[in-house]
Order: sequence, then C-alpha cells, then structure tokens
Amino acid sequence: MVQPDDRIATPGQIVTFERNDITFTGKVIPSQCQQSVIVDLTIMDNLDEIDFEYDRTVVAHTNYRIIEE
Repeated sequence: MVQPDDRIATPGQIVTFERNDITFTGKVIPSQCQQSVIVDLTIMDNLDEIDFEYDRTVVAHTNYRIIEE
C-alpha cells in the first residue's frame, strides 16, 4: 500500500499512487490544478497489461508519494 507523504509534487517528478488495488507510477506534468496533479502513466512498462483506459490521470495531493525528484 502506498503511504502518501506531505510534499506537493512539481512537474517532472515521479510519483506513485494506488487506484482500484493497482499501484501506478507516473511523471507529473504541468497543469493549473491547485488541489491535485496530472500524472503521465506512459513511463510504466506494464501499462498495456493493466485495464486502465487512459495514459494520464488526475491525482489529489493527499493520494500520492514522490519517489523521484
């Protein structure tokens, strides 16, 4: 289970989060969101194997952990 941290991600950082019991990893992209970030999931090697219909998603600041600066 991903334990969210208190930091707010900025564009270019890599974050991880869970949705529907699946752990996702993606790169934060620029946006005007104030309470969330937009995450590009195309960096995941197994994205095609996961039944997820989009390659980008919105994640609230309280639901992700920064794993790479």
